[in-house]
Amino acid sequence: MAVLASGRGSNLQALMDAIAEGTLEADIVGVFSDRSKAVALQRARDAGIPARSLAPKAFASRAEFDAALFAAADEARPDLIVCAGYMRLIDAAVVDARPGRIINIHPSLLPEFKGLHTHQQALDAAATEHGASVHFVTADLDGGPVIAQARVPVLPGDDADTLAARVLEREHPLLVETVRWLAAGRIALAEDGIQVDGVASPPLQLAANRRFA
Repeated sequence: MAVLASGRGSNLQALMDAIAEGTLEADIVGVFSDRSKAVALQRARDAGIPARSLAPKAFASRAEFDAALFAAADEARPDLIVCAGYMRLIDAAVVDARPGRIINIHPSLLPEFKGLHTHQQALDAAATEHGASVHFVTADLDGGPVIAQARVPVLPGDDADTLAARVLEREHPLLVETVRWLAAGRIALAEDGIQVDGVASPPLQLAANRRFA
């Protein structure tokens, strides 16, 4: 897989750790970023993984930047592209050229709370449950078919930071387990949603043992 990240790369690290531990049969063939100082790039380099950044301001349009970034990723010949804390919208032409090959992890129970500041959105809505989702990427912001979710309670006294920390603890195993199933060929994108083992399925749910129920 190729991984796209804009920040600290904690989800990238979770994938690298699972591979190193032998619990995820996959390889990361490259890490790519829109920010040259993203910690994710250094995490990759420290692990001997090729890492590269491109500056959006060097391109005349978002479409040109996306085309260049994904062309760079394509050079590594990934089967799957994982957006793990990648904070940019992706041009529709790039997505349409790679159907079912790009996934994203988003810190909410989609379709609730798309976009940014999801934890504060959940608090403002007085939600009693929050979490994270992995979905196939489409041109619709955080709108592609949801593959899997992990749920956490919203507790009395929570603020955005405490809620974010609780969600992050579940994000990492959620992403690893989803990639594990994708690598095994058990999950596929269909016209009307996702298929698990060839059968239409609602989003998978991560259990307390960090496996899908």
